[in-house]
Amino acid sequence: MLKAVLFDLDDTLLGNDMDRFLPGYFGLLGKFAEKYLPRDQFLQELLASTEAMIRNVDPAVSNRDVFWQTFEQRTGLKAAELEPFFEQFYRNQFSQLRDRTEKRPFATKLVQYCLEQNLAVVVATNPLFPRIAIDARLDWAGLPVTEFDFALVTTYENMHAAKPQPAYYSEILDKIECAPENALMIGNDWENDILPAHSIGLQTYWLSLDGESLPTDLSVPYGRSLEDVYDFLVS
Repeated sequence: MLKAVLFDLDDTLLGNDMDRFLPGYFGLLGKFAEKYLPRDQFLQELLASTEAMIRNVDPAVSNRDVFWQTFEQRTGLKAAELEPFFEQFYRNQFSQLRDRTEKRPFATKLVQYCLEQNLAVVVATNPLFPRIAIDARLDWAGLPVTEFDFALVTTYENMHAAKPQPAYYSEILDKIECAPENALMIGNDWENDILPAHSIGLQTYWLSLDGESLPTDLSVPYGRSLEDVYDFLVS
């Protein structure tokens, strides 16, 4: 019996091609951070600290703490000063990237349908960003957290693993108190969304937006649009 639906965010609920979004993001953030480090050095340290989050599976250490511990060790700069500084970036600069994303109008209908069925709805976005940045992207998707009763939004503050670690999905299930067989993960990324979720027993639905062929090593439901996901859920 289905009790929970996990949605990826970028290129699932929100049109967001990372090949277009990330250059703009790195450009804005790198310029903003020049007060502390030259842009190229800052981006190098940012990526190294992000990779540390992706490798982390220690349930005692949040992704946020992994990021800032790594960043401090590599740069000597202190999180106590930098974290509020970068919160200013997300409050004042991040919105400039909205035009690099595309709202998918059917996303709101799909999420609302799930909530009406009394399903726990999880925004299972890779928790490499602070909550403020993820809330912003949900707003761009037409799914503001003030209007939709999500059971969980995964962020770097509240998670202790990231995609593609199966531990990320296990932690979500623990938080929402749901058995894997009663949860469905929906996402567009085969390596990050489908394989690790499937490996611990979740149901999965692959959103093949670019028309990729279904890999032959795993048989899962798939579709080309959020409308296809809706049809799958109501059938």
